[in-house]
Amino acid sequence: MSSADLGGRQGPAASPEVDELLGRIGWGAFDPDSVSSRPGRNEAWLGTTTSGRRVFVKHLRGGAADTLARLRRLLEFQEFAGRIPAGELRYPRLAGHDERARLVVFEAVDDARSGAELMVDESFDDVLAHSVGRAIGRLHTTGHEGVELHRGVPLLPSLELLRGISQGMFDQSSFGQLSALSLMQQDSELADGINALLVREEAAEKVPSHCDLRVDQFLVRDGAVFIADWEEFRLADAARDIGSFAGEWLYRSVLDIVTNRGDDGLVDLELSHDLIVTRGVEKLERLRPRIENFCRGYREVRPDTDPELWERATAFAGWHALDRLIASAARSARLSGIERAAAGVGRNALLHPARFAPALGLEVTVTA
Repeated sequence: MSSADLGGRQGPAASPEVDELLGRIGWGAFDPDSVSSRPGRNEAWLGTTTSGRRVFVKHLRGGAADTLARLRRLLEFQEFAGRIPAGELRYPRLAGHDERARLVVFEAVDDARSGAELMVDESFDDVLAHSVGRAIGRLHTTGHEGVELHRGVPLLPSLELLRGISQGMFDQSSFGQLSALSLMQQDSELADGINALLVREEAAEKVPSHCDLRVDQFLVRDGAVFIADWEEFRLADAARDIGSFAGEWLYRSVLDIVTNRGDDGLVDLELSHDLIVTRGVEKLERLRPRIENFCRGYREVRPDTDPELWERATAFAGWHALDRLIASAARSARLSGIERAAAGVGRNALLHPARFAPALGLEVTVTA
């Protein structure tokens, strides 16, 4: 594969920094015919080096301060991960990095499928959810004494976002995203709910956390889960990771309202409001076991948690659904009825977490 085969973007074989880095770690340059690009906010490539190594290279993109902070958090995780017992949390191994060029090289996890693919084709089962819960529970319980870890609060959710956006963000947003943001910015009750969540988070215990946990961060090979993309790693409220996992399934359940996934027959896409509500409940009940099994795995490893953890996790699940709405709206000129329904469901979970937690499956106890 040549640089032209990468959709018009310059390929890593043509980048001196990439080949220099691969050479410094002793793996040789990329074989240009083996390279494929990977979509995302960063530039990323998968391929084979001249020494036969399968590698994944990522070029962190964005502002200088932001990319440096993300790189350093990723490096902090790689150092910290040595404290986690072998086999309890799998992740792609870092082989080398170049701070100046914002490049990182990982050993490739070949023959793996992403959790997002498995979610869509209904192969992300309860066993897999349970194993992810155990892995995240182990992450949260691993001691961090004597290790310097980032302690800053993640950027989102943000009250500033509800007050307005920069000209640069406005220029880069689709009309669908602007519609989603406008919907949220006009909601004073939502702003109060986010403020209350951030206040509760500030008082919570801080543990080593992924802080960007989505199903597309999971690489699954032969039943084993590798968790990738540790650029937001830091000490944070455990509720963020739990809520993100639950929020993925909450958002998926709303999207499924207009599909026949789990139904006996085809769906009439002309749905009334009452039918949307009914089908939304049914879809959430169908997917709730994934969240319940995640929680069971989590609590097997971390049975002692603060009493408010699951309520905060529910509120973060609601925010995650809103966050996914903003991200997905980048591909559309307007918000669909289902996307507006997703916003409403996420809003309710964020504003009323005590009532919503049981429906989401976030109060599961471990049974003998």
